[in-house]
Amino acid sequence: MTNLRVALIGAAGRMGQAIIALAKSEGVEVVARIDLGDQLTFADADVAIDFSHADAASSICEVAIKSKTPLVIGTTAHSAKQRDDIVAVSKQIPVVLASNFSVGVSTLFALTEHAAKILGDDFDLEIVEAHHRMKKDAPSGTAKALAEILQRARQTKVLRHGREGIVGERGKSEIGIHSVRGGDVAGDHTVIFAGQSERLELTHRASSRDTFARGAIRAARWLIGKSPGLYDMRDVLGLSDE
Repeated sequence: MTNLRVALIGAAGRMGQAIIALAKSEGVEVVARIDLGDQLTFADADVAIDFSHADAASSICEVAIKSKTPLVIGTTAHSAKQRDDIVAVSKQIPVVLASNFSVGVSTLFALTEHAAKILGDDFDLEIVEAHHRMKKDAPSGTAKALAEILQRARQTKVLRHGREGIVGERGKSEIGIHSVRGGDVAGDHTVIFAGQSERLELTHRASSRDTFARGAIRAARWLIGKSPGLYDMRDVLGLSDE
């Protein structure tokens, strides 16, 4: 296997360290380890992988365009402006943007969409996600992606983030989304379809960040030679409808 030369942004973080730990066995050479305050440079890299912070997105996009370096983005909680910058850069270089790089989570996305179509409006929709105590954003990017899938299927924009006090009866069109934080949970996501006298739950649990690191490396290797565009893990795994 030819070594893939990677510029790793957020190298000191949890995901960065997971990628570094797997690099040799996955045929990856980390040619640049970049963290907050370091100069952004993608020289000698075949691809850049970003697991830093959403606030760095615009600067990363600017450097990626100048160096014509394909980009894998795993950060979440981007602002509308940051998202626009990512879309703009994808018109000039190939970009994979994903809230979760797990193959299992990509399968969860597909199953959630399929189940929502089968079960229809008679089932109430709830999402519960759990992560380690150090995670700064809530809900998780994966939970948001699941909510978007359900919103499209149910044709609603109504989201309820948690419940407290006398909130009244549950609205038929609402989608509940709830965040749990504690310990060292790598990432759990459950989609609940609650109907009359029955309930379907689709759950993915990650026991290690290695699954996300392998997925990000897989996305980076897949991206080499691709045309400019904004891709996600469905494209990487060959699950895209297009």
